[in-house]
Amino acid sequence: MSPAALVLASQSSGRLATLRAAGVNPLVRISEVDEPAVLEALSQERTRSGRPQPTPTEQVQALARAKALDVAHRSTPLEDASATVVVGCDSMLEIDGQVVGKPRTNTAVRERWAALAGATGVLHSGHTVVRLGDSATEGATEGGTEGAIAEGVSSTVVHFGSPTAREVEAYVATGEPQWCAGAFTIDGYGGAFIEGVEGDPHGVVGLSLPLLRRLLAGLGVTWTDLWELPAGSADREATGA
Repeated sequence: MSPAALVLASQSSGRLATLRAAGVNPLVRISEVDEPAVLEALSQERTRSGRPQPTPTEQVQALARAKALDVAHRSTPLEDASATVVVGCDSMLEIDGQVVGKPRTNTAVRERWAALAGATGVLHSGHTVVRLGDSATEGATEGGTEGAIAEGVSSTVVHFGSPTAREVEAYVATGEPQWCAGAFTIDGYGGAFIEGVEGDPHGVVGLSLPLLRRLLAGLGVTWTDLWELPAGSADREATGA
């Protein structure tokens, strides 16, 4: 039996690549959450209760929670793992007091970069980790198969460069920014247009490894138990190769 298994409730190639580069090879199960509906429900609940509208961190956390719980409700613990956790994430960029998500269209990307050029924003990434019900966590929460939940938000300051009109058009043509929070990536074509970050750089990709490690620890899962080490790595260490 393996120590632990991780299920990524996201179709983000950046999040998947980040985990794999860190030694974790998750199962990917895409959530079926209607993101606008989740945010609208949150806004309406705040209006009814007379509370302030949700902050950017509350919005990304609500979406991360919805995605993680959606997949958790449709999943069961893996038989060959001592613990199974589902990770849901969502990211939004806050710039000039406004929160923006995925632009989706070429026109929206151009408009977004007209505002981003030379500016500074904050990329918020919500994280929800659900440990599926097992002997260690059974009954900790109600409903579905989830056992226990840990949550947190990573916020990283991003300093944007000033790409030329030709560079923006070339970036639009890649198709990358249309489906990225804030219309940029730091780990792809858009990386050259990012002058610097303050905070966790993984958070800009949409998944903070340090935060995830702490959340997992709170659920009794050790980060290194998720590692898939290359075959023979222990032998090479033993022989000094």
